[in-house]
Amino acid sequence: MIFADRAEAGHQLGEALRSHAGSDVVVLGIPRGGVVVAREVADALGAPLDVVIPRKVRAPGNPELGLGAVAPGVEVLDERLINALGVTREYLDREIADEKAEIERRSHAYREGRAPVDVKDKVAVVVDDGVATGGTAIAAVRWAKAQGAERVILAVPVAPPSIRPRIEREADEYVALFEPDAFYAVGQWYRSFDQVQDDVVVRTMSEAARGRG
Repeated sequence: MIFADRAEAGHQLGEALRSHAGSDVVVLGIPRGGVVVAREVADALGAPLDVVIPRKVRAPGNPELGLGAVAPGVEVLDERLINALGVTREYLDREIADEKAEIERRSHAYREGRAPVDVKDKVAVVVDDGVATGGTAIAAVRWAKAQGAERVILAVPVAPPSIRPRIEREADEYVALFEPDAFYAVGQWYRSFDQVQDDVVVRTMSEAARGRG
């Protein structure tokens, strides 16, 4: 299965989640690319769209390698990897502080002054354009639970099958449309996987808010 782009993937994911449509559902996109997918899911479910913003904690000298992830009030750290790399507490504290500052910046920029959607006692559907290692997705799931969501569903178009047990320990339900064994990166399963910029997220969120106005 190859998705044309994030919008097509979101449409297919929305169809797979139709049974969850209802007034008690909130869709939370993980920026940036996940918001494009989440918009289609929110439209399919007739649900409000908001963001949950986890950030990867980057390894020193190798920003592509994640030591874990953070979200507001949530830290998911790979202590075994941290110890193996000899990462200092000082580095971790600085990196986590930097990522929390970026979360705050994005929260204000993406919502444009709108209040966050209340997820308390709701079914929170957390959506990304794919899962690779699961760190940021798990941080997002834990954040939604901490906000009082009654149930948290993690929904993605594509993910490696090896990640399913870890996700299912965290989310109340996990939906992945495609779980290929030969998984190397999320982008390989999209024909178009351009980097999504902040202005696209802002526009997507604004259009979704006006559509429910």
